[in-house]
Amino acid sequence: METLISSSDDDSIGIYDCQTGMPKKTLYSKKYGVDFIRYTHNHTTVIYSSNKVDDTIRYLSLHDNKYIRYFHGHTKKVVTMCMCPADDTFLSGSLDNTIRLWDLRSPSCQGVMHLPGRPVAAFDPEGLIFAAGYHSETLKLYDLRSYDKGPFNTFKLQKDSDCDWTSMKF
Repeated sequence: METLISSSDDDSIGIYDCQTGMPKKTLYSKKYGVDFIRYTHNHTTVIYSSNKVDDTIRYLSLHDNKYIRYFHGHTKKVVTMCMCPADDTFLSGSLDNTIRLWDLRSPSCQGVMHLPGRPVAAFDPEGLIFAAGYHSETLKLYDLRSYDKGPFNTFKLQKDSDCDWTSMKF
């Protein structure tokens, strides 16, 4: 990766050169706000969650600063988002207690998992399995090809009463 991307509470998207450490470009999302941001498989496009008008996820071309697609569905703040390392699938999780499965090529949600608490999510390095966690103590593992059949494994971990999960990674 030649660039690094950041999102800021001033509604800016910063693009930095990883060789020099210098800023390359700054884009703004003043109308919608910008919160979680992730590169897609193409370093010229990103997905990011809005934090102003609604909780829509936006697919943005960094080259011309134009939206490619919108992903509607979450009704509260998006708190987790990750790209599948194998294809154009991504996961998003929200304070509406859902994790949604998306495909960059379609604005329609491909699947929804309803959870009893704040979600965190991650794909494994091969993109075959994803994990969904909630309440900082329950972890469910899903096969991406058959997620609609439910998790193939569930772990109940001992909760540390002083902390809440904010992210996870394989």
